[in-house]
Amino acid sequence: MTKQPRLADVAKAAGVSTATASMALNETGGRRIGPETRERVRAAAAELGYRPNTVARGLRTRRTQMIGFVGDDVATTPFAGQMIRGAHDAAREAGFLLLMIDTSGDKAETEEAIGALQERQIDGILLATMYHQVVEVPAVIGSTPCVLLDARTADGSASSVVPDERGGTLGVLAELTGAGHTRIGHITTTEDVEARAIRLATWRERVAANGLDPDDLLIEIDQATTRPAHEGALRLLSRPDRPTAVFCFNDRVAMGVYRAAAELGLSVPEDLSVVSYDDQELIAPELQPGLTSAALPHYQMGRWAVVELLRRLDDPETAPVQHLMPCPVAKRDSVSPPR
Repeated sequence: MTKQPRLADVAKAAGVSTATASMALNETGGRRIGPETRERVRAAAAELGYRPNTVARGLRTRRTQMIGFVGDDVATTPFAGQMIRGAHDAAREAGFLLLMIDTSGDKAETEEAIGALQERQIDGILLATMYHQVVEVPAVIGSTPCVLLDARTADGSASSVVPDERGGTLGVLAELTGAGHTRIGHITTTEDVEARAIRLATWRERVAANGLDPDDLLIEIDQATTRPAHEGALRLLSRPDRPTAVFCFNDRVAMGVYRAAAELGLSVPEDLSVVSYDDQELIAPELQPGLTSAALPHYQMGRWAVVELLRRLDDPETAPVQHLMPCPVAKRDSVSPPR
């Protein structure tokens, strides 16, 4: 078997002492180690295939360079899964390994996953949910540094990042009002989720500001999926005083609205403008015409959560931060001025 190269081998190849090689590879030593020396040591390490002993380094630094990621079905949700990618990229860039455990949201299973990660001496934990919600940090977390991803606590006791639902809603509604629409309907779900409450309240404010009664333009469906949305849209668009535009809870609801509009002989966007939320890559750009939708920043939230966790590792006394991640509007061809 080929012998694993040691730090002393790297130092010899680079023509420096073992201590200098260690400082060069670990980004320590300050100005005592010049950039040319650092580069020479890195090149020697790469040529020899040297990999640092993370166990030994962990004993010195009291860190394992590992972050735990516990998610409730996040890995099985196509667009929410981008949170994992964002967290992975940020962890890798910082020299950390991301250990992923996906649960079904079951409390006992989540606590078991957290315990398994703690047994492996991870440096911190990300707790992720597949949609924006208010949660309690499990007691088993104890003193382990923790950041909530796509979730928050009611009292702000833990650092967290969630989408700016209000900002995203205002963004897509601005596309409609900017085109001249005032009579804007809304199709939403009856499910008790934070996204529904915030998007609905923001829409109500804008409609009321136009002097209209929001309840006259609201349709609520039991599930935010295409079939219930289609049935609800038929009721909304069949009215003599139908809205000239519709704000949909999500892109799957928008699919139902497109279908209902076509059945009623209405053209999008000439007869009906449509905007939505989520900006799912398999739906919003594929609809005809392409759907204007507020994007959920899953990737960016994943990156932010890791950066915040590392900040807390460096300064354990730092105050928790509750961050709202902007939801940019992906503008397409589903909006035009009302006739």
